[in-house]
Amino acid sequence: MTAPTLFTPETLAAPAAAGPRPTDGIPKVIGLDVAMGTTGIAGEGWTDFVHAKGASQHSRFEQQLAGIADHIRHAHFVVIEGPAFSKNNQGADALSAMRWMVRHDLWKRRIPYAVVNPDHRIMYATGTAAPKDPETGLRLKGEPLKAIVRQAVLETYGITTEGTAKYDEADAYVLLAMGLHWLGAPLAIVPDTHRRALDAVRWPARGAVTG
Repeated sequence: MTAPTLFTPETLAAPAAAGPRPTDGIPKVIGLDVAMGTTGIAGEGWTDFVHAKGASQHSRFEQQLAGIADHIRHAHFVVIEGPAFSKNNQGADALSAMRWMVRHDLWKRRIPYAVVNPDHRIMYATGTAAPKDPETGLRLKGEPLKAIVRQAVLETYGITTEGTAKYDEADAYVLLAMGLHWLGAPLAIVPDTHRRALDAVRWPARGAVTG
């Protein structure tokens, strides 16, 4: 679990760009970067993760669903990362099933949710869906791409994610931030290049979240 860190060797303190935020009346939002192995989870000011170690696919499903349920049962709104349709891997079918089981659990609990494409999550965090290496000019992929999103979470929100789930937790925090921004309670002021990612998301009826 990760708490806010104002100063680290990696960067200076995160900007208090959004100013004082009211706490009354803001729905409880949870961000979920759902995966079969490690799911990143975030709420305002904190991150956590669920790691499934089951020997079978079904046991991993069960562990993930139980761990996620512990964090969403009192949520008013959940923002979930959706699939990257450009990717094709052997675990895609199981991961798709996992995401839909989480959505179905939210539906049963009457908790509204939104699904965010990975490109739009990256755009909200960095200002572009395709960040480039400043030295080579080449598009970042894999761990370097995950690292730049993690760094953006640190610089923008003052949240340091650490350990084996650091990238999953950082991704979840971006999803949380997008949900709060859509609700009119942004965690920080972000440029239009970042904010435009919100327009690409299919959000639920606002009254379903705030009503």
